[in-house]
Amino acid sequence: RQPVQFMAEDVYTHLKTARDSLGEFVGCESDDLFFVPNSTTAGNTVINSLDLKPGDEILTTDHEYGALIRAWEAYCTMSDTRLIQHDIPLPVTTHDKFTEHFWDGVTDRTKVIFISQVTSPTALIFPVHEICQRARERNILTIVDGAHVPGQIPLNISEIDPDVYIAACHKWLCAPKGSSFLYVRKSFQTKVNPLVVSWGSEGTDPSRSPFLLENQWQGTRDMSAFLTVPEAIAFQQKNNWDKLTVRCRHLVRETRERLDEYFTLNHLCPNTEEWLGQMASVELPIEEPEKFKNALMKEYSIEVPVLLWKDKTFLRYSFNVYSSQQDADLLVYALRKLV
Repeated sequence: RQPVQFMAEDVYTHLKTARDSLGEFVGCESDDLFFVPNSTTAGNTVINSLDLKPGDEILTTDHEYGALIRAWEAYCTMSDTRLIQHDIPLPVTTHDKFTEHFWDGVTDRTKVIFISQVTSPTALIFPVHEICQRARERNILTIVDGAHVPGQIPLNISEIDPDVYIAACHKWLCAPKGSSFLYVRKSFQTKVNPLVVSWGSEGTDPSRSPFLLENQWQGTRDMSAFLTVPEAIAFQQKNNWDKLTVRCRHLVRETRERLDEYFTLNHLCPNTEEWLGQMASVELPIEEPEKFKNALMKEYSIEVPVLLWKDKTFLRYSFNVYSSQQDADLLVYALRKLV
């Protein structure tokens, strides 16, 4: 057998097939995205490609994923730029009010907006389309973190119209760990440089753009997780995932109502699909988050993030199509016993 052909030649055909499937699923041209192991890698790729000037500002919210906030802080230290984590008052109420308040953070020095479509600590769906529209009018670069989006809520990148969109396929899309992607608008692709410079930087294949040549090949690595993405998409489509997840979203909202009966929650948002998908975060009177998280797993086999956010403890629960009413019942029961 030929031991080299797959990595030397065949893998590009398979990657194209995977990108075509993913591009159709997320609503963008397949040559405008490439696969990466995780959203953190995608974010770092873009952040380290920026050429901001001292004093320039990156506007974000106080709900963003910690790993990428660290990446931004490192970049700002090196470039003498400023990361503005704009406070979002809670509870959020309407998209219009959210957008107006967020826009209050924009100044003449704002060059980049970095915002999650679904937030990690608070599980809120932010109106990123409206933000991207306004940013386009001001010539502000937009980077949307959609790590929790594909497979959880409908996604059409072309409609959102960001400059950059990063997301994971190994979360709600249920592909194997190590499968994520980075989308870049065509007009910005020449500015994006790979974290690992390899042979692609000198590639001359006319069938692939410099953007793909440079970023798709970053040395020898296991690309098998990337190639499974079409099967993950096909599996969900075959099993009517979009219809089954309606029950999940209902279960999320119903569970919040039940928890509210026992704990009188300080709500982060209205209990509607406008703000919540298949997960929600609730503030609970828990003094030791890590200890509490371990107790949930040890005593009830429940695995959920329990985290400190803005000096308060939040538990983020989620339901996928394999979750049941009994799972929700057990969570409510366990929290009543342990809190």
